Amino acid sequence: MAWPDLLAVFAHPDDESLSAGGVLARHAAAGARTAVVTATWAEDTARAAELAEALAILGAGEPRMLGYADARVPWSAPGRARLCDAPLDEAVGRLVAHIRETRPEVVVTHDAYGGLTGHPDHVHTHRVTMLAVQAAGLEKLYPEAGEPWQPRALYLATHPDSAVPRLRDVLDADAPLYSVPDALVTATVDVRPWLEQKIAAILAHRSEAARGALPGVLDGLAPDAGARLFGTEWYIRHALVTAATAATARTELTA
Repeated sequence: MAWPDLLAVFAHPDDESLSAGGVLARHAAAGARTAVVTATWAEDTARAAELAEALAILGAGEPRMLGYADARVPWSAPGRARLCDAPLDEAVGRLVAHIRETRPEVVVTHDAYGGLTGHPDHVHTHRVTMLAVQAAGLEKLYPEAGEPWQPRALYLATHPDSAVPRLRDVLDADAPLYSVPDALVTATVDVRPWLEQKIAAILAHRSEAARGALPGVLDGLAPDAGARLFGTEWYIRHALVTAATAATARTELTA
């Protein structure tokens, strides 16, 4: 079985490891090409250096950063617009260039909620990615960004409702957590064989651990608790229109 080449697009350094670290490590180990685009933080920051370390652990190449500022940390990219304030067309075009350069078969990003926390950067990264994966295959859109390339599927990293109770055991019980009905989940991936790599990549984000964010929570957990929290990844598959799928869909509104 040939594993599909994979591009992950997430908002902040550490989102790639927390949300899709197991799938990235699994695909890289199987010989697939993997890469990660990060929407916020500048390349010359400590968090960018931590991202590089995490990606090396996961086998996902060098960091690819859009360079926008974090919505809550303006000094994350001095002199640059916040991701949520940047012109949408500009952000989409920058991501299209990465899609056309890496030519992935599958793209992975945040779900429509922006994952458990609903962070505004996560939500906006979802929007930008949804537009970019469609635009990347259209030759008259962003012609300066390279030759058209159409991924065949987009997977949205998510959490089913049934997973929330055990997450509340270690997360802030008062904070809202955004999850989806279990029936919407189309891929449940057991990543325990790659859990050591995933956890090492999460812990590479030392500045987040130091401030008590989720990597820091993981650092204080017993190994079995870490496996329960991070040993499974969930995704919603969003099919994209290709020449092959278009032929079967033409009669849906015309029959």
